[in-house]
Amino acid sequence: MANSYFQFKQFRVEQGNCAMKVCTDSCLFGAMVDVRQAKRILDIGTGTGLLSLMVAQRSEASIDAVEINTEAATQAAENFALSPWQDRLQLHPVSLQEFAKYNQQYYDVILSNPPFFLASLKSGNAAKDSAKHTGDLFFEDILAFAQKHLTPEGKLYILLPPPEARHFAELATDHQLYLAGTTEVFTYINGQCIRHIQTYTFVEQPSPTINQLHIREADKVTYTSEFTELLRHYYLHL
Repeated sequence: MANSYFQFKQFRVEQGNCAMKVCTDSCLFGAMVDVRQAKRILDIGTGTGLLSLMVAQRSEASIDAVEINTEAATQAAENFALSPWQDRLQLHPVSLQEFAKYNQQYYDVILSNPPFFLASLKSGNAAKDSAKHTGDLFFEDILAFAQKHLTPEGKLYILLPPPEARHFAELATDHQLYLAGTTEVFTYINGQCIRHIQTYTFVEQPSPTINQLHIREADKVTYTSEFTELLRHYYLHL
């Protein structure tokens, strides 16, 4: 059974009431998003609030977080309230579609670890299915929102498995958003590529950058130096 909480160096994520727990690829995503110059950030589908907390730790930005699941939204709000950055974190317990109806803000950074298994069989667990499958939150909704509410020089970051990442890139061009770069995340050296961390902007790139990052060494146990450098400000034992 997963722990009811995940302790980081500067904050704790309670996760007992959330279908999707803290996981390595989400932590990596939160550590990689560039928020150094961001004044306002949006986290779409925040779940436990993990990504919002991670970017709050290394920015001065005001952060809005959207979460449709009632239990997850309640837990995220509690995690925000117990963090050192509670005055900069705002939870919106609604769907992205509802949020779009009243939001008047523009964002320097929009990030999302969305429901992503387009063709996978569902588990039968409604909360987990909503968190992992494109149902309540569609790729098109994310792109439409970003097209309208991203600042001209802003960036959209998204974490997806390889097939869904390719599909998202195809959809993005219809919303004048273009792939600027991809980091391919591998389980270990010579292992499987499990996720793409993608960056989108309004500026079309002739040749988007492609990087690779391995979580563990070939022994499948030891964290790589690249992973350690990214997570050392977050993980207790790095």
